[in-house]
Amino acid sequence: MTILGIDIGGTGIKGAPVDVGSGDLAAERRRIPTPSPSTPESVASVVVGITRHFDWKGRVGCGFPGVVDSGVVRTAANVSKMWIDVPAAQLFEKTTGCSFTMVNDADAAGLAEMRFGAGRERSGVVLMLTFGTGIGTALFIDGKLVPNTELGHLELPGREAEHWASEKVRVEKDLSWKQWGERVNVYLNRMHAYFWPELVIVGGGASKKFEKFSQYLSVPCEIVPAKLRNQAGVIGAALAATQA
Repeated sequence: MTILGIDIGGTGIKGAPVDVGSGDLAAERRRIPTPSPSTPESVASVVVGITRHFDWKGRVGCGFPGVVDSGVVRTAANVSKMWIDVPAAQLFEKTTGCSFTMVNDADAAGLAEMRFGAGRERSGVVLMLTFGTGIGTALFIDGKLVPNTELGHLELPGREAEHWASEKVRVEKDLSWKQWGERVNVYLNRMHAYFWPELVIVGGGASKKFEKFSQYLSVPCEIVPAKLRNQAGVIGAALAATQA
């Protein structure tokens, strides 16, 4: 079965048809910069463009950077606050004519990694973290998702964690890999103190440079980079549509 997966992020919106049986992309991924301001109308226009690019008429899974409750957006940290309480699934269905399943973007990435990537066949507590524009989190217990955890917004130290230790902060502050790795380490140790995961999967844009900062991580559990890298959100969004 092939389903179109779309991953809405703070800096880019990506999409591709996904073979949900194998986790492979069925066509080259399409990426369009997230519009500014990232209002519902402007983002919907990009989503329409992606569906038309693939001439898509079927089911679509879509990851969104915020809490998603039954297709309705409840928080919007890295996109326009105009998204709050918007029935995103209905909006996209109206503008594209396709059937949409909405899911938190980090949850989508986690679903993909648990099915096809670094978390495959892993039991116990697994924590997926995406370091990009913000910090996304997905928590799994024996393979079951605890949705919408949004742990990137915990206070650390004296501010939201994602405003101190995201990939965006590393770039904007021109932090060395050591400086940034030490910040990530503080955050990971806080996550470990709360959840005692057996495995932490590091995803998002930072996963491509894992070897540059992994030496500064001293968390007492296994820490690995995401295998699916930046494709995880697209693949997981398509998977979410199969579970709706």
